[in-house]
Amino acid sequence: MQNIGLEQQRGHVLLIAGDAAVRRRSVQVAPSANLAAIGVVPVPALLNSEVPCDTTYLDGARDPNLVLMRLRTAAAAPGPLLVYLSGRLVVDRRGNSLHLALAGTTAGSVRYTALPWEWLGTELRGRPAGLTTVLLDLAADKAAWPLLQEYGSLPASPSAEVYGVVSPPGFAGNGNAVSSYTRHWIDQLRSSPGRPPNLQLHALAAGAAALPPGALVLPTARELGAAFASAPGAVAGHAAQGGHGQTLPLQRREPVRGDHPVPAAPLEAAEAAPRDPRPHIHDLASSGRHDEAADLAEAWEQYVLQTHGYASPEAVDWLEIRADLARMAGDFRLATLLWTRVSRIRLDRQSPDAPDVRAAATGALYCWTQLKEPSAAIEAGPELIRLLRTLPSLEPRHLQLAQQRLELLHGATSPG
Repeated sequence: MQNIGLEQQRGHVLLIAGDAAVRRRSVQVAPSANLAAIGVVPVPALLNSEVPCDTTYLDGARDPNLVLMRLRTAAAAPGPLLVYLSGRLVVDRRGNSLHLALAGTTAGSVRYTALPWEWLGTELRGRPAGLTTVLLDLAADKAAWPLLQEYGSLPASPSAEVYGVVSPPGFAGNGNAVSSYTRHWIDQLRSSPGRPPNLQLHALAAGAAALPPGALVLPTARELGAAFASAPGAVAGHAAQGGHGQTLPLQRREPVRGDHPVPAAPLEAAEAAPRDPRPHIHDLASSGRHDEAADLAEAWEQYVLQTHGYASPEAVDWLEIRADLARMAGDFRLATLLWTRVSRIRLDRQSPDAPDVRAAATGALYCWTQLKEPSAAIEAGPELIRLLRTLPSLEPRHLQLAQQRLELLHGATSPG
């Protein structure tokens, strides 16, 4: 009876290699290489299921109707479905719509030789939620990239989980080798104990991959943050399946700059491990995409909170990362509050002269000195000063300067 049940849940893996992305005769994305690499991964690992499964490879297809037929067959599977697509995104200029270029697609033949992206959503729309995963490793051409940025995402269907990357035009590729994102996704499947959930696989692969500047990562940071916020039960389920155990000791700079302490810099760890998502977050912040970096860090923090608990070392690490991101974004009020909170949490389990405690406190003090708005500095000042008083090994002049500044602020804002 058990076998009959499995057969009724029969799944499908559909692997589609579109046309290669080429710039100045240099291959940026090699779909055939990606398909060959992911095609040798055992199907149960790809599908995260032991149900019987059919697998379809489409490499070199020229007829979009043939691809549609294979997609329709795959979507009809009653069990889990994985659709993997690699290639280049192009635009039908007449309809101003995105397409996946197939073999032989040119700028003038998109309408007739490429797969309309909306077909993917149409075919997957009727599938039950939770059974469909779409994995993408794509590059957009010059005409497609502005449209993609206007959309801000690349949805496939409301019922499908979509993970992947879309690289912008003009980046330097790695020839006919497997793309970095796909390679790291496969590496995670092979090296992780058990089979991690797709969300964790994606975050680790995107964090480790050498993505071009400005690459669109799906789900976007905002979508990922919304997923964590709206589905805490799903996060707990992910933790039960795979867990997150890849946080690393954080490297810190000497917390002194001139007359003021400076915050620790957990994002600038020079020896971050390949599975660490921090490099991707740091790249976002360094390129000025502060909101995306903050959203992604907060999503990871929520995941770690569900997995390890509020006061765990892993959770404190991510609180420090959020504090440093706030500093990089110039949000010194939030950075002060977060660094103060970090120091308090560490103080509960470490001695007052512990380097981690003092580094967080000096980070809070530095950010507080950067607050230009008197009301914000007055609000955050008392708690900071109470913290500094509990740290006898801290440079005494830091406490004195903080007290003097708070008194001056109160005097400047007093009526009369």
